[in-house]
Amino acid sequence: MKIRNLAIALTALSTLSAPAMAAEQFIPIASFWTGPYAAGGSAFGDAMADYYRLLNERDGGINGVKLTWEKCETGYKTDRTVECYEKMKASGMPFFHPLTTGGTYALFERSVKDQIPLLTPGYGRTDGSDGRVFPYLFPAITNYWSQSTAKIKFIGQQMGGMDKLKGLKIANLHHDSAYGKETTPVLKAQAEKYGFEFKNFPIAHPGLDQKAVWLQISRRYRPDWVILRGWGVMNPTALKEAARVRFPANRIVGVWWSGSEEDTVPAGAAAEGFFAAGFHAGGTAFPVIQDMIKHVYDPGKGDMDRKRVGSIYFNRGVTMAMLGSEAIRDAMKLVGENRPVTGAEVQKALEQLTFDKARLTRMGAIGLMPEFSITCKNHEGSAPVKFQQWKGGKWHVVTDWIATDQSIVRPMVEASAAKYATEKKQSLRDCS
Repeated sequence: MKIRNLAIALTALSTLSAPAMAAEQFIPIASFWTGPYAAGGSAFGDAMADYYRLLNERDGGINGVKLTWEKCETGYKTDRTVECYEKMKASGMPFFHPLTTGGTYALFERSVKDQIPLLTPGYGRTDGSDGRVFPYLFPAITNYWSQSTAKIKFIGQQMGGMDKLKGLKIANLHHDSAYGKETTPVLKAQAEKYGFEFKNFPIAHPGLDQKAVWLQISRRYRPDWVILRGWGVMNPTALKEAARVRFPANRIVGVWWSGSEEDTVPAGAAAEGFFAAGFHAGGTAFPVIQDMIKHVYDPGKGDMDRKRVGSIYFNRGVTMAMLGSEAIRDAMKLVGENRPVTGAEVQKALEQLTFDKARLTRMGAIGLMPEFSITCKNHEGSAPVKFQQWKGGKWHVVTDWIATDQSIVRPMVEASAAKYATEKKQSLRDCS
């Protein structure tokens, strides 16, 4: 009888353990296919799914472990992003892309308790770059503050040198949200360093009513440059309003959330000459995109509208998927087993993740993404930024990778993170 009871207990235990030992790696995809920002969210969500599909079709998954994923609609709303996180957490998430700055702020503390890394490439809470304070937050590749320093460098180049920034007036036209306000501190620091003046012009969601603001910009403030820190329909509306008041598009430089085809095509001729930043390139010339066409789109297996393949937002979704999938690959190596990995295991892998030339070559992503490395202390990677210009109905790269100014950014990141740590009575992790 005792032997029989032991056998039953062991069988029950193995049944309870089955989800953790599943043969497939689950990956969540929380994005927004509806609402005013659906143009971006649909591209991110579908491109990520199709990159995971590529890994399954071409490689049999990651190290032989097949990938599964679930899509969850957030509508670009913070509460629904949290709902998606909680819903999919039970499936064993190795990481989570909030895909909103608001969602990042709402989730980053609970992600520590759950031991689930938040991946926020190119968005999110900037001081999360300090891994000593934020162990599960990864604003990887390049953060908002770093982008801002590259943007001011770009304006300096256009003016003929950084010394020419002195005395300039820059209008910061931004989405009136956590995302839009994120760069105000670094702009202040840069204005003090280089001697330019800037003024914030917030635009209420969703950004369709900008006439009065553009009249203030063109008739009262009269800036030399405008930074467009928009999102969704706000961007083409801004370009149209700029043209209406005759402010030249080639004196407007957008952030990477303002630099897609969805931002320029609807603006028509008003977008001609507009500049925008990017932490990756567009186009289909890269081997990895060609492989997606061969293995996913030619056989008719993809979620993405084929006409959007190679667009800025599509390629951004691919880079996001690459970040997480390569962290999974490295986590398997760290644990010494080709099996589904946990969030805690992926966190360790992320803190030593390197996208060097060898990895980018293997991935077919040379030129698509910059080289960068993440460490325990630096959860960003401090990657450089490229700039493109909209001409003749296409984006054209007009710079090489421009290094970000970490002499400005890193002290600000550490000061902001230390303030948070003090408020929370939290000790800094030892990253030595």
